[in-house]
Amino acid sequence: MAEIHRRLCHVYSDKVMSDSCVREWCRKFRDGRTYVHDEGGQGQHSIVIDELVQKVDQCMHGKCRFMILELSEEFPQTLRTTFYRIVTDRLGCHMFCARWVPKQLTDLHRTQRMGSALMFLQRYWEEGDEFLDRIVTSDETWVQSVNVKTKEQSKQWMHTHSPNKPKKFKQTLSNKKMMATVFWDHKGILLTEFMTPGTTISSEVYCETLNKLRRSVQNKLCGMLTKGIILLHNNAQPHTASRTNALIRLFNWEIFDHPPYSLGLAPRDYYLFTKMKVWLATHCFHTNKERMDGVNNWLHNLTPSFFDEGLQKLVSQYDKCLNVDGNYVEK
Repeated sequence: MAEIHRRLCHVYSDKVMSDSCVREWCRKFRDGRTYVHDEGGQGQHSIVIDELVQKVDQCMHGKCRFMILELSEEFPQTLRTTFYRIVTDRLGCHMFCARWVPKQLTDLHRTQRMGSALMFLQRYWEEGDEFLDRIVTSDETWVQSVNVKTKEQSKQWMHTHSPNKPKKFKQTLSNKKMMATVFWDHKGILLTEFMTPGTTISSEVYCETLNKLRRSVQNKLCGMLTKGIILLHNNAQPHTASRTNALIRLFNWEIFDHPPYSLGLAPRDYYLFTKMKVWLATHCFHTNKERMDGVNNWLHNLTPSFFDEGLQKLVSQYDKCLNVDGNYVEK
């Protein structure tokens, strides 16, 4: 068999099959096999018969984390390549990696998410883009001195046989960071606030920020206060405190319900901050002023169409949430 493989290498060079494959074919011919194709050819019937497909489907039923090796042990007379074709081509199955989610959703969580989705889509159906134009959304995010590149940014072009594959090591981020609060609507940034390092956001601090936001809306969006603001923010404690709600009622603003653990339904998470972190990964800041100036410049250089697109995607995100019965949706 070694001599056969050597001769094949001499004839076919680097396109030859492996030594183990040559040994497997020699064993098959010794056992009486007379053809070289798995299926097809004159008079040969496909080994992927419906009965075998049904048996494999039954074996897989309710067992998503199976391996082809398990099927091979269950049906030893069938090649593994045949099982692979059955699973992928005939049954249409593919392997997917698990993704991290904030929390295991309960029935109550899913019901709340579906209720919010129905409310949003109904409002959009009745009011159209005017409903989206009244939305002001916000959230907080950390701005680090040194930011880690995303997996997409870390990709490199390399040959498949390269001995040194790229590695990404776990990094301990610098504790030099600032909390940034960003408010925006379909036209652009309305307000950006940075917390002094070492301080936290309380209901009192958040109310001061809302007062600044109201003045900013008066200055930047003529007539917006008359039409009515729809505030879309998460259910963090400073946002839901009685003091905060009292101030928002005083402003005569509407709060749109945002259910817990709903990152995929928040434009700042599935859109704005996701893109901001990609930009942050290419920058290093040495002072607080550098951090603030860098973030402000990046935000204000974005076009109005960028922000409008982010809010328009809310419609499809809520629609997806409704279609999956309140479960998580992709960002």
